[in-house]
Amino acid sequence: MTFILVCCIFQSVLLSAQQKAPSYPLVTHTPYFSIWSSTDKLNESVTRHWTGANHSLVGIIKVDDTYYRFLGKETEEFVSILPAADEQVYEAAYTFDQPAANWFETGFNDAGWKTGKAPFSDDSKANTTWNTDDLWVRRTFNLNEATKFDNLYLRINHDDNIEIYLNGKQIYRKQGWVNHYTYLPLGEQLKANLKAGKNVLAFHVHNSAGGRFLDAGISRLLESDDSKLIKTAVQKDVEIKAMETVYHFTCGNADLDLTFTSPLLIKDLALMSTPVSYVTYEVRANDGNKHAVSVLLTANSEIATNMPAEEVTAEANASGSLKLLKTGTVAQPVLEKKGDDIRIDWGYLYIGASKDNAQQYISSDEKSGIHQFLSGQFQGPATTRGKRLNLNTVVSFGQVGNEAVKKFMLLGYDEVYAIQYFHTNLRPWWNKNGNQRFDALMNKMAAGYKEVMVKVKSFQDVVYNDALKAGGKEYADLCKLVYRQSIAAHALVESPQKELLFLSKENFSNGCIATVDLTYPSAPLYIAYNPELEKGMMNGIFYYSESGKWTKPFAAHDLGTYPIANGQVYGEDMPVEEAGNMLILTAAIAKAEGNANYARKHWPVLTTWAKYLEKEGFNPANQLCTDDFAGHLAGNVNLSAKAIMALRSYAFLAEKLGEKKEAAYYLDRSKTMVQDWIKLADDGDHYALSFDKKDTWSQKYNLVWDKVLNFNIFPASVFNKEISYYLTKQLPYGLPLDSRKTYTKSDWIMWTAVMANNKADFEKFILPLHKYMSETPSRVPMSDWHETTNGEQTGFQARSVVGGYFMKVLNDKLNK
Repeated sequence: MTFILVCCIFQSVLLSAQQKAPSYPLVTHTPYFSIWSSTDKLNESVTRHWTGANHSLVGIIKVDDTYYRFLGKETEEFVSILPAADEQVYEAAYTFDQPAANWFETGFNDAGWKTGKAPFSDDSKANTTWNTDDLWVRRTFNLNEATKFDNLYLRINHDDNIEIYLNGKQIYRKQGWVNHYTYLPLGEQLKANLKAGKNVLAFHVHNSAGGRFLDAGISRLLESDDSKLIKTAVQKDVEIKAMETVYHFTCGNADLDLTFTSPLLIKDLALMSTPVSYVTYEVRANDGNKHAVSVLLTANSEIATNMPAEEVTAEANASGSLKLLKTGTVAQPVLEKKGDDIRIDWGYLYIGASKDNAQQYISSDEKSGIHQFLSGQFQGPATTRGKRLNLNTVVSFGQVGNEAVKKFMLLGYDEVYAIQYFHTNLRPWWNKNGNQRFDALMNKMAAGYKEVMVKVKSFQDVVYNDALKAGGKEYADLCKLVYRQSIAAHALVESPQKELLFLSKENFSNGCIATVDLTYPSAPLYIAYNPELEKGMMNGIFYYSESGKWTKPFAAHDLGTYPIANGQVYGEDMPVEEAGNMLILTAAIAKAEGNANYARKHWPVLTTWAKYLEKEGFNPANQLCTDDFAGHLAGNVNLSAKAIMALRSYAFLAEKLGEKKEAAYYLDRSKTMVQDWIKLADDGDHYALSFDKKDTWSQKYNLVWDKVLNFNIFPASVFNKEISYYLTKQLPYGLPLDSRKTYTKSDWIMWTAVMANNKADFEKFILPLHKYMSETPSRVPMSDWHETTNGEQTGFQARSVVGGYFMKVLNDKLNK
């Protein structure tokens, strides 16, 4: 028994050790064109958009007459037994008032209730408006004698807490919500309680916060005989690099190396902004013989929709050296949707492959596309229209022996228009003048494959080696994982004023665009490798103030809700936070470039912000900072440190611009503030969370700029005291943000770690974050807000702020 237990423990540890990332980047370009794998083995799950919605890619390799699935998992397909409202509008009885205790029973008389059409919601999706805390719904329906009760799922979208009854029996309850339609595997409960004839589904939904929504139906899972013919390829390893994710498979008598490459070369804006990824297949025999090999890639049209039920068109054609498949929605509502959990439903997805060895066809769904590959029938309409269509590309490798044969496909997305900027629609950077065709771009990328791959491999080696030299292997592992994530959380466009705009989206936060307190933490990656992109994050905020559209004496929080940048939408200002951020970042750009030309361009508004911080920054009023999820705080010591760093930054910029009087004045003011800060914040062996609350503590990550920008106005003893104290507060998955909670922000830990004066202490902060990356049960693109006790995601995912992980790299570059 002991032996069995030890074996189980060993197996558990081994499986845990195999996890290399919370989620694996495959195709990463913009907040819309972004596809990930959420399992360690690429063929164990459906590939997804960073929001969690299915964006299905399936890859199958044929070796002689045997098939192996290596990419993705076939999307489960369902047929409706009882349609939800997004499939067919239905009516139900409902009430907002507490009903009698037997409200869910089949014999309950609901004649006194109202009747309304689903869905029930408090937004534009509603057919029946629901604005109260509670909603009770009874949906009565009939099933005929021929209905089969096997393989049934409850299809539901609800917000928030819910309890569900079927014919008087409770079949489900949940605290919390889902943010899209999901299939609940309640087959046993449904089969046991459904009957031919009259049935009643009853729901009680309680709204605890945020929005309201209810819609539900019943569906049957469709099964396919083809799946029995497809074996699972054996994944031997996976490597994550800055711009590539590389998988290694054994597929019977052949080995397959599969590489996803998104060429986000941060110093090459033309290439970085090109929304085309390569999928490279390298096949060789592993038994000394030759084998006939071909590969299928099937992509679902849901990649070009916000919701799978949207109708799409698809077409197959040829252009230049490529065969091309293209799909997009019929409606094409360009820039009509904005928000957080939103996917693109305009523009077009393209799949391309060489005319010399590719065959392409459109299928009505994923299963039929795979069936055609299995039967060797690669036929489909040249153009078609429907829902959840599939784009299928088959590439033949011919007879493959010991010598590797390499082929590639291209995945691209033409957004047509990417951003609305103060009521002007802007095209993506690659087509900023509107005179480029996407099929020509696909051909250009195909022709330049070898050259691009050389550039990718060269620069991603630079990224890794810079991080390795700066912070060690574990640090480099973290940096190479987040590189693509940070860049792909932005859109690159040109403003009507001919300025570069690199606009972030607050992924899984609130969906804001160009948020200054995302620009700030993400800055190290961009200032280290291309300050023009950092300026691109800031240009819109400067324009907002300098144009007179924003009149307050501090910087705005944001420019709108992605992709609409028409002005701030956040409900509350962060005056010290955002003014401080903009001043510090302008100084960091000047340090990196060796001149203050960017500051000179914006000197009047920078001066306004500096004056505001001199007056209001040292002892901040009760307000939010970038860690707004932690709530309001008066006398925030870390926010005060930001104000001091900002005023010292202004003095630094003034000196570079020859403004000697202002430089001397603000240098003196910042030094005086430092001494006052030390006295007021002192709490014995550390410094407090707020000036008026002793026996508290917080990460003073804003102080890192004193070191990175070589200001040196804080004594070394301040850093030594804080670092020593932090090391007593570490938990298994990192240093908590402050004394109020055990959650943390991993980007801030990186900044805090840079304040350590030796490599050993730096690594003590990094190792728990590496453990978090490797062990978190939250399988989403890297979350920057997690629980330090168990490694679970607290909130946020796929955000740009992980660019802040490069703070040690930036420090080393600026202070060689």
